Amino acid sequence: MRALGHPVRLMMAKGLMSNECHVDKIVKKLGLPQSTVSQHLGVLKAAGIIKGERRGVKVCYRVIDPLAQELLTIIRRRLLWRKR
Repeated sequence: MRALGHPVRLMMAKGLMSNECHVDKIVKKLGLPQSTVSQHLGVLKAAGIIKGERRGVKVCYRVIDPLAQELLTIIRRRLLWRKR
């Protein structure tokens, strides 16, 4: 929960639920410095929420923790990301 408690990490995890992504794409989407994105990815990875897989020179990240996936789905449905 602590790893997902930061709004940036929550948004990153939400995005990685539906799309595998590399750092450059996350930087562009969130408009944050690469170092900031890498730090947040490190926290999510250390918590076991995401996993990175090397593809050529890039690392693609995805959410791997089933409990985190369930939590993000509930949040999306009930609180933050409702379609209006």
